[in-house]
Formats: sequence, structure tokens, C-alpha cells
Amino acid sequence: MRVLITGAAGFIGSHLVEKYLKEGWEVIGLDNFLTGKVDNIEEFFAHPNFTFIKYDVTNFLYVKGSLDLILHFACPASPLHYMKHKIHTMKVDSIGTLHALGLAKEKKARFVLASSSEVYGDPEITPQHEGYRGNVSPVGPRSVYDEAKRFSEALSMAYYREHGVDVRIARIFNTYGTKMAFDDGRVIPNFLKQAILGEPITVFGDGSQTRSFCYIKDMVEAIYKLSIKEGIAGEVVNLGNPDELTILKLAEIIKDLTGSSSVIKFLPLPEDDPKRRRPDISKAKRLLNWEPKYNLKEGLEEVIPWFKKRILKKE
Repeated sequence: MRVLITGAAGFIGSHLVEKYLKEGWEVIGLDNFLTGKVDNIEEFFAHPNFTFIKYDVTNFLYVKGSLDLILHFACPASPLHYMKHKIHTMKVDSIGTLHALGLAKEKKARFVLASSSEVYGDPEITPQHEGYRGNVSPVGPRSVYDEAKRFSEALSMAYYREHGVDVRIARIFNTYGTKMAFDDGRVIPNFLKQAILGEPITVFGDGSQTRSFCYIKDMVEAIYKLSIKEGIAGEVVNLGNPDELTILKLAEIIKDLTGSSSVIKFLPLPEDDPKRRRPDISKAKRLLNWEPKYNLKEGLEEVIPWFKKRILKKE
């Protein structure tokens, strides 16, 4: 079995490379290193079943030989990165998705789209289920990511309906783990870096906004199950951990687990920052027989040593 993973040097993408290699797949990884890091995948370069191509998926995409599966995970995913690379973010989830879908059509390959909980915007219901259409500003600062993902979903479903491509859409909620960049502005690596260095832990607003965090090992298992399950073409599935907590509580947990002396500092809330984020994963339970195994504390305890080693080395 042969899989192409776009965004292979990214956080989730690099973990997927490892997973599919372990499962015996031949893996072709593709990344242009705009936000992905070679450090995330260099351990696989010597693997006989891994091939890497440095390439920008917004250009015409072609891969020699057969493909059974395409995982389209190329896209800046953190607010810091997609705010910096606004136009490229929209290109990779429009033109890039078009190219990846075209290749799936040609190769008769299954296609898994990495969508996001951001398609729900600032939700008016909680938890968010797949039938909820969202509350998204098409012109707000986060729209470069939110609307790009919504367009990718629409384009994927068009290829499913018009060309019969076996498309599956993963709406991925907040995920954390090793291989995350600790300088990209996402909340868990940001808090961990600040706590480990003894800097103020910066909480936006009063910290009452909520998030739900899924450990990478759980997320990779969910994506793998979504990709190999038969008979679910055209399905949209929330993937995440439904355990919800406030950002202030998260800061306190991280401070406690790292033994940090950091103080908590409150900053103004960014525009369009969602107030609540919690997935309804009943569909994932039913279709994939999947639910997270790790709670937040268990996941963080595995992650903290990795972050400490790299953050303190950088200093």
C-alpha cells in the first residue's frame, strides 16, 4: 500500500509518516518547509519505505507510480503562521487541495482532508457536531484559515459527488504533542515554553474561553482508522477530545506539572477568538470505534520532558 502525505514535515504530518511506516505502508512525504521542519522527519530518511519530496503543493502535483491514499495535511496551522502567510494559507487550501484531489482522481486513490474545528468559527452551540454550519466571519482576520478550510471541504465534496473520489474529511480539534514548534503561538507549546523558562504565562482575555485538547497519539490513531475504514466515502468526522476546560485552568495545570514559578499575565483577547471549542465525537465513536485514551494530564506528562530538553537547549 502506498500513501502520499502532504505537509509531511509538519506536526501531525510527521507523526502520520511514522504511523504509516510502522503499519507497513510505502510513504511518500511532501513538504516545502514553509512551516514544517526537517528535524521532524530526518529520522525517516534512511527508512527503505520512505521517500521525501521537497515541493509546494500549490504547484502542479504529480507522483510516479500508483497511490492508494492521499493525506492532504499541507497548510500553516497556527494563528501566528497563517496570519504571517495569509495568501499562501488560502492558496494551499484552495489550489493545493485542487491539485491533491486531481491526483487522487487520476490515481483512483482514497483522499483524506485535514480540515479543522475552525470551520465552526465562534460556535453558538456546544458541543459542535458535524451538522452544525458554524458562525464564521468571511472577512475577519482568522478568515484566511477558516474560509480556506471551508473551501477545501466544499471542493473535496465536489470531487466526491462529481468524480466519485473516495473522500473523507477530518475536522481536527486542538491537538498537542511532541514535534510541535514551541514558537508558533499555539496555546500549549506557548504555555509550556513560558512555564519552563519561568516567564509570565500569557492568557488572553480573562481566560474563561474554553478549548478541548487531544493528545497526538490519539489523533494519529483516529486519522489512521478514518483512512482505512471501508464504506465511508463522503463522510465528515470530528476528531478530538471532548474534555473541555478553560484556558486559565490549562495555564494552572501546566504551571503545576512543570513546577514553574511563572506568574499568569492577562492580555487583551484577539479579534474573533472563539469562546468555546468542544467536539461532539459520537460519529467517530460509531463509525470508527474510536475515542481518546489519554486525558490531558497523561498527555502533558509525556510531552513535557521533550519540550524541556529542546527549550532549555535553545536557551
